[in-house]
Amino acid sequence: MKKTKWMFGVVLTVLAAFATIAVTQPRVAKAGDQPASAEVKIDNFSFGPTTLTIAAGTTVTWKNNDDVPHTVVSDDKVFKSKALDTDDKYSYTFTKPGTYNYFCSVHPKMIAKIVVQ
Repeated sequence: MKKTKWMFGVVLTVLAAFATIAVTQPRVAKAGDQPASAEVKIDNFSFGPTTLTIAAGTTVTWKNNDDVPHTVVSDDKVFKSKALDTDDKYSYTFTKPGTYNYFCSVHPKMIAKIVVQ
């Protein structure tokens, strides 16, 4: 009887360990999952946040909350929006890891960056 209780305890311990591992493993995206997204607000002549770190495959949407037009243009011209009026949006999906510095071509002192991991 002691041996049976001991084995039962070992089995429960092993099962608990597997349950803990399953719970702590990162979630893997599956077909049909919603794609990742993030938003950058254009407000008071600045991009917010000024640095945004995302995973590859994430779509970033910029929204102009200012009363004047702005653009979103990467330094290397990978992406470039038209002039965005108040409440206009522009989206771009980042597929490759790297750092993407960007600016407003109307107001070149407005700068920010996207870091894709």
